[in-house]
Amino acid sequence: ARAHTHTRTRGCWLAGAGATGHSVLLSLEPVEPILSASMIKFVLLVNKQGQTRVSQYYEHRDVKERTTDEAEIVRKCLARNENQCSFMEYRNYKVVYRRYASLYFIVGVNSNVNELSILEFIHMVVESLDKYFEGVCELDIMFNIEKAHMILDEVIVNGEIVETNQVRILAPVKLIDKVTKGP
Repeated sequence: ARAHTHTRTRGCWLAGAGATGHSVLLSLEPVEPILSASMIKFVLLVNKQGQTRVSQYYEHRDVKERTTDEAEIVRKCLARNENQCSFMEYRNYKVVYRRYASLYFIVGVNSNVNELSILEFIHMVVESLDKYFEGVCELDIMFNIEKAHMILDEVIVNGEIVETNQVRILAPVKLIDKVTKGP
């Protein structure tokens, strides 16, 4: 017999039944995250000139401290060349970023998070934005900032990634579009 595997999904723990392939729900109660703090600290969308287009924070920070740190992080990311890796240490967390066309997607995470998984997360967010806007660009983000925030809110809750399925991410946004446009 194989050993059981355990996976956390949507606040519940599932135990794989090994060779049978069936899953058994162990708890209906939300599970506390392994770490006391959220995994993702912030998400920034910044253009090549260093202007922040979207900023979403998942932990409370003083506004003055936030703007100072944000400016320094953006400056460091923009100063790096293409031959350098897409992550760096900043204070007590990691900053993972990736440039798509004229926008930098910058994510601050706990220092023990896998950088490659965050790069994959950034790519998934870009693909979701691209699918919704049918070829996303900086102007789409600027003129539809509430839609960009809604898409991020569907993916991240309290600093934890809760959804990665594009259809489920975009369904609420498309539903609101349908309702506001009328029959």
